[in-house]
Amino acid sequence: MDWVSVHALTFDVFGTVVDWRSSIIHEGTRLAAAKGITHVDWAEFAVAWRAGYGPAMDRVRQSDLPWTHIDDLHRLILERLLVEFEIGGLSEDEKEHFNRAWHRLRPWPDAVPGLHRLKARYTIATLSNGNVALLTNMAKQAGLPWDCILSAELFRRYKPDAAVYTGAAALLGLPPERVMMVAAHKGDLWAARAVGMRTAFVPRPQEFGPGQQVDTAPESWIDVQAGDFVDLARRLGA
Repeated sequence: MDWVSVHALTFDVFGTVVDWRSSIIHEGTRLAAAKGITHVDWAEFAVAWRAGYGPAMDRVRQSDLPWTHIDDLHRLILERLLVEFEIGGLSEDEKEHFNRAWHRLRPWPDAVPGLHRLKARYTIATLSNGNVALLTNMAKQAGLPWDCILSAELFRRYKPDAAVYTGAAALLGLPPERVMMVAAHKGDLWAARAVGMRTAFVPRPQEFGPGQQVDTAPESWIDVQAGDFVDLARRLGA
């Protein structure tokens, strides 16, 4: 397929570009060593923290909370999990450092080389529910070579609200059909497609850990499916 009409790629980040699960396990293990915590299953903790993400955003969508960016939503979830997992004795600075673990997520092995290849041909940008500071710090730490950081925070809406996708295309100075959304999650791609964006599906079978069921099946409505970002670059002629 000819991709000459596509000028920019926007990327979901959590799970698509970075491996949040292993990163949070790593951060939790470091915290445990420093604080003598021996009873926590950090893989379970990581999945529970991530599982709170959707419901927390729903509280904002439903006006149960005012506009609240992801750092603050992560902190609300963390406070609940510290009680549930019986983790005590953390100072405010330690809690804040741990909450910012989401700023330090590590990329999937193919992410950085694949992004560099894609960047040579396309404008590449985040399009994440993560806030701008989080995404900027993550890019700096992980070496993610974005041309620009686009965040749901800029529109005070959370994906899959159509305003996030159309707003991103407008900020890039392009009609939606010249922008391709890249994600490991079909819901994100479906919402992008609904406003006219092109779609690329890059499944991450290990996102939730070994042995977990992840939807990797191709769909006729998705424009391109790739095994990883290097494969995506090859398929898009980069």
